[in-house]
Formats: sequence, C-alpha cells, structure tokens
Amino acid sequence: MPRAPAVPARNIKSVVAGFNNTFFRATATGRILLIVVVRLRDAVVDLLPIVLVIGFFQAVVIREPLPQVGDVLIGSLFVVVGLSLFVQGLETALFPIGENLAEALARKGSLAWLMIFSFALGFATTVAEPSLIAVAAESAEIAAGSGLIDTSEESQKGYAMGLRLFVAVSVGLAIVIGVFRILKGYPIHYLIIGGYCLVMVMTMFAPKQIIGIAYDAGGVTTSTVTVPLVTALGVGLATVIRGRNPLVDGFGLIAMASLLPMVFVMLYGLLVFS
Repeated sequence: MPRAPAVPARNIKSVVAGFNNTFFRATATGRILLIVVVRLRDAVVDLLPIVLVIGFFQAVVIREPLPQVGDVLIGSLFVVVGLSLFVQGLETALFPIGENLAEALARKGSLAWLMIFSFALGFATTVAEPSLIAVAAESAEIAAGSGLIDTSEESQKGYAMGLRLFVAVSVGLAIVIGVFRILKGYPIHYLIIGGYCLVMVMTMFAPKQIIGIAYDAGGVTTSTVTVPLVTALGVGLATVIRGRNPLVDGFGLIAMASLLPMVFVMLYGLLVFS
C-alpha cells in the first residue's frame, strides 16, 4: 500500500517512528489522527514554559492554592486544542492563499490591482483583529471614565470604531508601502528609521492620553489574523519577482504594519481630544 503524503509538522519523522504502525502511515484516517496528535504535542510543548512559570510563582512566591482549578484546567485544554487547530489552519489555508494570490497578481502584471489588493488585505485583516477590537473597546471605556469623551454607550462605540478604522487604514497603507518596496527593491531599514523618526515627532505633539494606546496599537494590529496573510503576501511576491530574495525582500511587511498605526492613532488623538 503506498505511503500517505508527509505530514507538515516539526520533527514529524521522530513522531511517525514512535507510532511504528502502518495504520498511521498508510490510511487517510490515520494521517488525520497523526496530524492531530502531532499538533497537540507541539501545542503542549509551546505552552509548557508558561505553565512552569505560573506554577513556580504560585507555589514558591505566592504560596497559595490555585483558585478555580477546574476552570483553569478546562481553559488550558481549550487553549491547547485551539492553538493546535490554529497552527494547522495557518499551514493548510492562510499561508497558501496569501502566497498564491500574491504570485497570481504579480504574474498578471497589474500594479494597480496589486496595490488595491494589498490595501484591502491590510484593512480587512486589521478590522477583524480580535486584539484590536479588545484594545479599542477598553480604550473607549477608559476615555469615557476620564471625561475625555461622552459616557454614553453610543459615544464609546463610535470612539472605538473610529480608532479601529484609523488603525485599519494605516495598516492598509503600510502594506501598500511595503509591497512597493519589494517591487523596487528598496532597503527596509531606510523606511523603518524614517518611520520611527516620524513617530518621535508625533509623540511631541500628540495628547498624552493617546500616546500609550498608539504605541500598543503597533503591537495588537499584527496578531493572529494579520500576520499569516501579510507574511505570505510578502514572501509570495519576493518569490515570483525576478531579482528578489524571499529572505531579504519578502519579510518586513509586519514591521511596516506595526509602525504606521502608531502615527495614525496619535493623529486620531489630535482630532478627537482636541
């Protein structure tokens, strides 16, 4: 019976050898089970340092029983399963989709469509970013409690949505700039240095209430939804364009997507709090 295709996972050969069973190597059901087992194992290994740190401080420093042990164990199980499914989904769907779209648009030879797609990708993934939604909602609540905006629910929702849209537009523009850099072969460090100089200038003029949020926005915008697709876009473009090195030119879009939101959020603070 022919062997099933190799399972894309870390150290998969050692795991397969451990099973030593033709069922896992030769049948579709066995291959799926093998993927599940490998992903669960990888998730447990990735989360083990966090568990050890929390356990050490709980037992040695705090010296108190862990509250709500049952909820913690169930939540930890959900985290392991969710992380396993997420990583598998990245490799199976999001990375190939991003690379294929980038390669297809580059071969099409239409700069306009490539730029439109780059902006739309950055905007859509950022608006859907769970971490940005959470930070925007928390920021609106704190701004209302500090008297910076009206305390009504409608005002807070409007503030949070405005913040999300400003950040999404900035990420879209950042991806467009990053894609243009890949096409032209410009060194990434020039753009990064210039961008952070602009951040420092904006910091001197932005309201102090928005500066911390602006800096955090640079991190939350590049999370679970945005990173896989944007990374795949850059690597796909650098792979298909002649004279570009995927390792040198394909990466850097995430850095651009982290930088520009800081500028735009401080601009948003100038508009709202003034």
